[in-house]
Amino acid sequence: MGEGAVNRVMGPLEWGFLAGLSVLWGGSFFFVGVAVGDLPPFTIVFLRVALAAAVLHLAIRALGVALPRGRQVWTAFFGMGLLNNLIPFCLLVWGQTQIASGLASILNATTPLFGVLVAHLLTEDERMTGGKLAGVALGLAGVVTMIGPDALDGLGGGVWAQLACLGAALSYACAGIFGRRFRRMGVAPMATATGQVTASTILLAPLALWIDRPWTLAMPGWEVWAAMAGLAVFSTALAYIVYFRLLASAGATNVVLVTFLVPVSAILLGVAFLGERLEPSHLVGMGAIGLGLMAIDGRAFAVLRRRRTAGAGSARSLQ
Repeated sequence: MGEGAVNRVMGPLEWGFLAGLSVLWGGSFFFVGVAVGDLPPFTIVFLRVALAAAVLHLAIRALGVALPRGRQVWTAFFGMGLLNNLIPFCLLVWGQTQIASGLASILNATTPLFGVLVAHLLTEDERMTGGKLAGVALGLAGVVTMIGPDALDGLGGGVWAQLACLGAALSYACAGIFGRRFRRMGVAPMATATGQVTASTILLAPLALWIDRPWTLAMPGWEVWAAMAGLAVFSTALAYIVYFRLLASAGATNVVLVTFLVPVSAILLGVAFLGERLEPSHLVGMGAIGLGLMAIDGRAFAVLRRRRTAGAGSARSLQ
């Protein structure tokens, strides 16, 4: 699946996009947590993509961005919508009805591990290395440390919900590989985001109507509608514009690293706006995540290896 080589080492712009994406997606767990008490899973997911699609269609019309019409690109939009929206959104939302959000976010943070494995199997330019595996392990350990080992207490129960969250992580990883084709097709990130959520809306509409029967539900309060608006506009529409921009330039392995940064963003936002405390475990976890990202990026360790090799060479020449 060689849909065009990408930059395997991210620059400052890509790291900025990754941090921004983590903030946008970090809010999704909060928004879902508010909505899940009043709305069933398929209705939440359908409203999320339908509202996001409406926002993006208005945006591309205002900006004069053309949406492709060919059968090949729309087949790809539906494939991306299935892997990146329908499957993982439904699995995660359903999983959060059975297990704590902290455990769900830890299981979701296995996405980079699946991403490294899937990219190694299906691409030629994003191969697995020891540094990547070590970085993924460090990052995952950092997420567990930040959220707290107590979140792992739920591993003994809710097995199907946990498998659902792991299935969502695998689906996200596969979507990262599948989505590389849009760069080769020459589809702009905003058009890709619009096409994907539009296809997802079409796929999800019959499921939400058949399973949830939303016309039988009580009208939610304004808090739920506010959460759905935030989920659609920020955590979906804007997030996917950033996602596809980053995927086109940095590749699938790098873009899924965002799941390590989502807990970091959530905690820092809580400290900044909700008066929460920054605990020592948070700092330790952030440090582990930082080391993991450095190991996956590889440049810092490559510089250290070159300096060590140069130092050893100089020492031998003096003997």
